[in-house]
Amino acid sequence: MKLSEITEYLDTFLMVPHIPDSSLNGLQVETDRDITKVAMAVDATLEAFEQANKHKAELIIAHHGLFWDKVPIRGPLYRRVRYLIENHISLYAAHLPLDMHQEVGNNAELAKILGIKNARPFLRYKGSLIGLIGNIEAMDIHEVARLLENQIGSGIRVFPSCKREITTVAICSGGAGGDLDQAIEAGADLYLTGETSHEAVALARDAEIGLMFAGHYATETLGPKALGRHIESKLGLPTVFIQAPTGL
Repeated sequence: MKLSEITEYLDTFLMVPHIPDSSLNGLQVETDRDITKVAMAVDATLEAFEQANKHKAELIIAHHGLFWDKVPIRGPLYRRVRYLIENHISLYAAHLPLDMHQEVGNNAELAKILGIKNARPFLRYKGSLIGLIGNIEAMDIHEVARLLENQIGSGIRVFPSCKREITTVAICSGGAGGDLDQAIEAGADLYLTGETSHEAVALARDAEIGLMFAGHYATETLGPKALGRHIESKLGLPTVFIQAPTGL
C-alpha cells in the first residue's frame, strides 16, 4: 500500500488536523517505500526502530513521535532520524489524537477494561477534552486495580484516599497527575492516570478521592495496540506491537 494512502486514512480517522497538540502529529519522517507491514510503538526510540526493522516493517506509528517543536536535528535526535532514513522506514506520530479517540484511544481502552458505562469526555487540555469519566459497578479501589493488573501488568500504585466504594472513575493516560483537580471538580471517586505526582497524592488525601498510577508507558500501550487491530481490519495490513518499556 502507498504510504500516502495510509497517512491520509490515519489523518482522517484520528482527526489529526483538528486537534491542537504540542506534538507535531502526522507523518514525521517520509521514505519512498510502499508499506507491507506496520509497527506500533509507544515511543519513537532507536530500540523501537531496530525492533521494527527486524520485523521488516516499513512504517512505524508511535504515540510519542520525534518532533514536538522546531528543534535542531543533532545528538540522539540525529541518530534516530538517520536510522529511519538509512533503513527506509517512515514514522507517523499520534499523540493526543490517540489519547482521546473514542474507539481506539488509550483512555477508551482503559474504560473498556474497567467496564465503564456512560463514558463522557473530561479533562481539558489545549482546548480539547482528552480524558474520560464514567460509572462502574461499586467496588473497592483494590478490586479496580486487580482489573487493570490482569490486562496491563503489575506495578500499579494505589492511594486509597476515598472513604467509600468506587462508582465514578476519571481516566487520563500518561503523565496527567497534575490534572487531579479536574477529576475532583468532575465528582470522581477515583482518578486513574499513568505517571506519579507527589502533589497529586497530597491533594487526593485532602479531597478524599482515590488515586491510581498505572504507569505512563503501560497506560499508553493500549491505544497503539487497538489502532494496530483497526489497521489490520480496515486496511488489510499486518501490524506488530513493539515492546520497549521505559520503567515508568
